[in-house]
Amino acid sequence: HCHLTILSSKFMSILLITGSGGLIGSESVKFFSKKFSKVIGIDNDKRSYFFGKSASVKKNILNIKKVYNNYFHHNFDVRNFVKLKKIFKKYNKKISFIIHCAAQPSHDWAARNPFLDYSINSTGTLNILENIRLYSPNAKLAHLSTNKVYGDRPNTLPIHEKKMRYEIKKGNNFYNLGIDENMSVDNCKHSLFGASKLAADIYCQEYIKYFNLKIGIFRAGCLTGPLHQGAELHGFLNYLIKAAKEKKTYNIFGYKGKQVRDNIHSSDVVSALWEFYKTKSNSGVYNMGGGRTNSCSILEVIDYLRKNYNIKMKFKILKSNRIGDHIWYISNMSKFKKKHKKWKIKKKLNQIIDEMVRN
Repeated sequence: HCHLTILSSKFMSILLITGSGGLIGSESVKFFSKKFSKVIGIDNDKRSYFFGKSASVKKNILNIKKVYNNYFHHNFDVRNFVKLKKIFKKYNKKISFIIHCAAQPSHDWAARNPFLDYSINSTGTLNILENIRLYSPNAKLAHLSTNKVYGDRPNTLPIHEKKMRYEIKKGNNFYNLGIDENMSVDNCKHSLFGASKLAADIYCQEYIKYFNLKIGIFRAGCLTGPLHQGAELHGFLNYLIKAAKEKKTYNIFGYKGKQVRDNIHSSDVVSALWEFYKTKSNSGVYNMGGGRTNSCSILEVIDYLRKNYNIKMKFKILKSNRIGDHIWYISNMSKFKKKHKKWKIKKKLNQIIDEMVRN
């Protein structure tokens, strides 16, 4: 009898994923289809509109529709409040977890079309928040934010230049652990993308404080993995390896190719979301990335490919960097780890790169 109650409660539980064809979205479908009775995905492949056919997530969507029989796909835009409301109204209290990944993810695009960027990133998030408040107030929301909410503030750290990368002075607090959630988001240049994501981020914080919703806000560094449909304007590591394999010239935007990022595999992100879902009273902001051990500069990746795969990469270093781009960014994961003791990163940087080279 006891066993049946557990089953029936699982069969009432529904997970909703926006951007379900993307990197974190499709990885979430894979992981959570075993944990929830029904997974509802929303994705209209806006990515191909932003970055062209090669970045389309159609392949991911077709694949998850075929493989997971408790996955149900909806092809619409998160800006469509009426269609969202239909889903929330229909399943209301049965929706127990929402993973919100749908976004316009590019600096360059945002500047070209600020209204589109704002409406997807900010209004789209507000649509989700309002529907949760109205129909599924006990559900948990994992909102995928970005480290770009800190704008170019990290560039004011004591950074110095080394042969292959920019680095922070060793004695500095940020050196070992990276950048934490207390870094100010004020009075710096964000790019319009960073600004629209910050608006969404603050709205999520407000819905925690004002309406007592249960929300985790994940300020992501470089999320990556073979499911990433990398494009020149978004998805650096995946696109770099794609370019290397296709013998394309890779354009490096400024900073001499020595800019540093920490990388985390999408499967490690998703296992973090699972720990977040299972843990009580853990709403708030968390930085999410690979930390120092998974950090690299572009030149270091190019060097790794040459040494380990004999891939001689063609690249061109452009003088000007992207507006508001980070010179050095490593995520401090201490806050998340302290609250979620079971979670740890499983995929090291070399494994991440190897997997993408082989795929």
